[in-house]
Amino acid sequence: MTGSPITVASGSATDAGLRRAVNEDSHIAAPPVFLVADGMGGHGAGEIASAAVIDEFARLAGRPSVDSEQLHAVVARARQRVEALPPGAGAGAGTTLSGVAIADVDGEGYWLTVNLGDSRTYRISEGEFEQVSVDHSVVQELVDRGELAAQDAAGDRRRNVITRAIGAGADSEPDYWLLPAEPGDRILVCSDGLSGELDADRIEAVLRTEHDPQEAATRLVREALLYGGRDNITVVVVDALSVRSRAESGWPHSTLPTAAHADEIDEDTAPRSERIGGRR
Repeated sequence: MTGSPITVASGSATDAGLRRAVNEDSHIAAPPVFLVADGMGGHGAGEIASAAVIDEFARLAGRPSVDSEQLHAVVARARQRVEALPPGAGAGAGTTLSGVAIADVDGEGYWLTVNLGDSRTYRISEGEFEQVSVDHSVVQELVDRGELAAQDAAGDRRRNVITRAIGAGADSEPDYWLLPAEPGDRILVCSDGLSGELDADRIEAVLRTEHDPQEAATRLVREALLYGGRDNITVVVVDALSVRSRAESGWPHSTLPTAAHADEIDEDTAPRSERIGGRR
């Protein structure tokens, strides 16, 4: 079956913030990929690293969907490009990466989610709002071990220390999740310039209030600026207008994928509820 299994509308916005001279974030919102990369390294190096990563993913634009092997291959190429940056033009820099790609699993629409670092992917689906990605950061590890209260994480002095990245001397692999898409899903991908200024309740309120994805993205960036704008801010909002149904896919119900099929895609790939012991 040809064509994308998920028809989407999207919007994006970015701003350097009120304290940074350079915007080191990069992003793409071009079906089938919707991603944010937050560069690290300063003096323009982070900007070069994040742009290199997004440039690799831009090669996927225009395809109806992406599979796990293609996503793995692009991550590998992006890592090679960042690691090969020369002195004075990004050498030693790194970047986070978070977001979703449209995947076709037996003719049915899924969100294939990828994450490295502390940029975030959220989802509203069937009325529920959740953070899909898990931060790769020192404070998140402390919270997971019970050594730091979740409500104290945002103010902890170690909040900007990440444990996985592309480049910056890291060779860590991303987390992947495969999530069944539903009509009406709303995906938010953002750099920590948003999540560091607005709490989850405020983010959710804006996503539910602003029905147009571009207006939602613009308002989230504007509110992050009003709350301090201490970092670069980038937001991508994606709405699932329609999702190919099981009946339309032509596959018998018994052969349709479920969460239990996640290990067929990658051993690190599973819905968030499975990846982290059911925590939401």
